Amino acid sequence: MPEKAGIARFIAGRGKGELVGVMSQADPIAELLTRLRNAMRARYNQVEVAHSRLREAICRVLLAEGFLAGIETADEGYKKKLVLSLRYSAAREPIIKGIERVSCPSIRRYAGARTMPRVSGGLGVHVVTTPLGVMTDREARHRNVGGEVLFKVW
Repeated sequence: MPEKAGIARFIAGRGKGELVGVMSQADPIAELLTRLRNAMRARYNQVEVAHSRLREAICRVLLAEGFLAGIETADEGYKKKLVLSLRYSAAREPIIKGIERVSCPSIRRYAGARTMPRVSGGLGVHVVTTPLGVMTDREARHRNVGGEVLFKVW
């Protein structure tokens, strides 16, 4: 009997490192943010995410603000992926201290140009989607345009 329990334990532990197949995504932006957060905590140099135009625009904003080191697209067609190079300090501490979703699919958060929130007194940024595209809160205030506040990064 103890031998069977040992075999069962061995079999139960098999495949822990395997990735799960295709999962449905109720909120692809939250999934992107979670992958970034987990990769930073695990000190990965790169992370791969599925490609979409909105995700690419969000990553380009993060790259322009200095939170990411680089962005590349890999593969073609429906298997297209974004390969994000993460940025760390000289002491190997993540540049992104925190990242938090503001607007969710169930509760959308919108802000006008004058009511655009600030993160930590200007030390972080809100990423906003507007009729002019995806941009930071500072750029939206400068262009005098409002939109949906997707998330904040500091």
